[in-house]
This record gives sequence, structure tokens and C-alpha cells, in this order.
Amino acid sequence: MDQRAFAILMGGALVPTGRLAAQLDGVRVIAADGGMRHARALGLTPELWVGDFDSTPDALIAEWPDVLREPYPPAKNETDGEIAVAAALERGAKRLILAGALGGTRSDHAFMHLLYAAKLAEDGIDVLLTSGDEEAYPLLPGHRAIDLPKGSLFSILGLDTLTGLSIKGARYPLENFHLPFGSSRTISNVAEGAVRFTLSSGRALILARPQDLSGA
Repeated sequence: MDQRAFAILMGGALVPTGRLAAQLDGVRVIAADGGMRHARALGLTPELWVGDFDSTPDALIAEWPDVLREPYPPAKNETDGEIAVAAALERGAKRLILAGALGGTRSDHAFMHLLYAAKLAEDGIDVLLTSGDEEAYPLLPGHRAIDLPKGSLFSILGLDTLTGLSIKGARYPLENFHLPFGSSRTISNVAEGAVRFTLSSGRALILARPQDLSGA
């Protein structure tokens, strides 16, 4: 087990897949409120369960009587997910998998998770957000590579203007590209395997659909 790798179970949609199981192998687990409902399907037992428990039915609490719970008042300044991440960071987390952070009924929460992941990446934390069907990765100045199935779809969403953007290992490569803020130029690319990114300045998010091979 990697003591510095944590999965945070969040309340959004989550589809168990073989790829997700491999990503979660050997990680420590913290559940955020209703995200605990994913634990059984994933075969995980959290070491901590935090939140205001306003979205947690009594039956779910009864199902996990031995998991340590830390309740918080509903009138608080942070989301349950942010509280769970803070607990992981206090325990030495350097890699985070935010499972159930995408989709769901609250688009404001999903968008906040994406922005928060970019902030965590700026602080030196390796972050993956996933619903099982979709994955998101912060992209900051420098280099990064993501191993995606050949033919799977991915997009880059710029959080501001991007300069020096290069994409290799994709059907539509780019070299030292200037992407204006708000441009759709980097939507719906197709992976040819491991995709390598370089960025000179700006912040962005890579959204991938590893199970979607419609681009093959």
C-alpha cells in the first residue's frame, strides 16, 4: 500500500471498471458524506468518513458501523469533498483520486471539484478525478503523459489562455500552439496510446473518456 495515495469517495456518479479498480489498488480511502455509497461496489473500506451527513441515509450509516465518522455542521465554509481532501493531506497525501467527483445532480459541485483539482496540482499534489466513465487531470506548465486506450476520446479545456501547448501521441497533434481562452480548438481529440502534453503557460484540464472508443 502506498501510504501517500488516497481515494476520496464523493457523491457524484461512479461506474466501477477494471481501469478504475487498477487505479484504486493499494490506496487509502476517505469517504465524503454520501460518497460512502460507492465503497461496497468498489470493494473498499474507508479509514475515515467525514461530512455533514445530510445526504447519507440511516441505512448506509448502519451498514458501516465500524468506520470512524467525523461529523460537521451543515452550515460550514467547505464542501464535504474539500473536508475529506484536507483530512487526506493531513495524513500525508501526495496523490489523490477523487472518485465520484464528476457528474451527478450538482454541476456546481462538479465544476468546483475541477477547479479545486487545478489548485491542488499547483500545490504539488498529483490529482485524478474520475467517474469511471470519464477522467480529468489538471494540466499546468511543464510536461505530463497520460496512458489512454488507443481510440479513446479526450479534450483540453483551458482555464485561461494557453501558450506553448504541444500534444503528441494523438490523432490531432499540436506543436507550440497558442490557445485563446474560450477556444474549442482542443475539444474531441483521439488518443493513439500514451498521450504526451507540454505547456509553457496557463492552466487547463484534460478530460478523457477511456471507455469511449468511438474515435477508433
